[in-house]
Amino acid sequence: MRPLADRIRPMNLDDVVGQNHIIGENKLLNRIIKSGTVPNMIFFGPSGTGKTTVADIIARASNRKFFKLSGTSTNIDDIKDIISQIGTFGTLSGILLYIDELHYLTKRQQQSILEYIESGDIILIGSTTENVNFAIFNALLSRSTIIEFKALHVGDMIKGLKRAISLEEKRLDMRIKYENDVLGYIAEVAGGDLRRALNTIELIINTYTIHNPDRIDIDIEKAIECSQSKITYYDRDGDGHYNLLSFLQKSIRGSDEQASIHALARLIRGGDLVSICRRLLVIASEDIGLAYPQAISIVKACTDSALQLGLPEARIPLAQATVLLASLPKSNSAYKAIDAALADLDRIDVGQVPYHLCDTRSNLAIKNKSAYLYPHDYPNHYVEQQYMPENIKHKIYYRHGNNKFEQSMKSYWNKVKNKK
Repeated sequence: MRPLADRIRPMNLDDVVGQNHIIGENKLLNRIIKSGTVPNMIFFGPSGTGKTTVADIIARASNRKFFKLSGTSTNIDDIKDIISQIGTFGTLSGILLYIDELHYLTKRQQQSILEYIESGDIILIGSTTENVNFAIFNALLSRSTIIEFKALHVGDMIKGLKRAISLEEKRLDMRIKYENDVLGYIAEVAGGDLRRALNTIELIINTYTIHNPDRIDIDIEKAIECSQSKITYYDRDGDGHYNLLSFLQKSIRGSDEQASIHALARLIRGGDLVSICRRLLVIASEDIGLAYPQAISIVKACTDSALQLGLPEARIPLAQATVLLASLPKSNSAYKAIDAALADLDRIDVGQVPYHLCDTRSNLAIKNKSAYLYPHDYPNHYVEQQYMPENIKHKIYYRHGNNKFEQSMKSYWNKVKNKK
């Protein structure tokens, strides 16, 4: 028997839960279905959010011959077989080709349908859970409308579960009792994936109706047993990985200790210690920087400890580093300074290194015999001389941050250099 999620797949948009931003009244996909004119589209988003269901609904609303392939098992011959049917009696109105998990197709496989997309003989709808900018061949992207599907909210998932239970009651001719809180738990554990939540409901029904085929109570004990534990979706090569690292850095940069620890917990659950350590080290210099110069040393010690300890103990020094970085004053002055200096190297003529700053054995220094003033021979180990190349001698890259440490440095050097 087909799985529950497939048996009750919605046949129209009214039964699709969530995704109101694209299928709601007057929204893009709603208008496309009503118009009957289907463009090439690529759906991207998490699993179990309705991509395949919506593609099926669009296909039924189209008068084109519908073909469906899976990127995980498709080969070039499967695609050629569909192409060979262009112009035959059954495809006079054209072909609508749906490819699930499009990112699994090789570049050559994706390129094989370009010509027919261009001519309009084939309308392509592809779906993927990956970042389309990296996973999909650029020529396909430029010919397609990109549509994002979002993880479902608990409320939407409960609505979908209620619909499934109602349909199963009719199919099995039995009474299924439940509480909204129990459905909410199942939805929470599924993490925005309706298919996974439906699998839990199906497992409860299939295993508990053996003893009582007329009635079943879906209670919290059954839900916990059949849901097992919440799965944290973590793809080290996908958007989720980089989104979590970005979440960690931006929470620390924003000095929110609570969000920072939460972001760290999600990354730890993914088990990628190296990426966590690298990002914390970057944050220590990019976001705290000279506001607290010791941060990099402390974080280095914490990350070294984490890598030596391994999980689960590694979570402790990582938490120490995270809370410290989130709690410290912030400065990106050094980060901005180096980026500005690097940018100038690409866009302007910065000129030669001043002769008096060249190595004393170099031809330039010997030829020009420019006198270099040794700062340690002067009071406060400072003497005024030109260090910047002539072409950019008035450039200012580093500006002191508005924090205690950098302001103290600024005050000291202003005094030494007799600046106001």
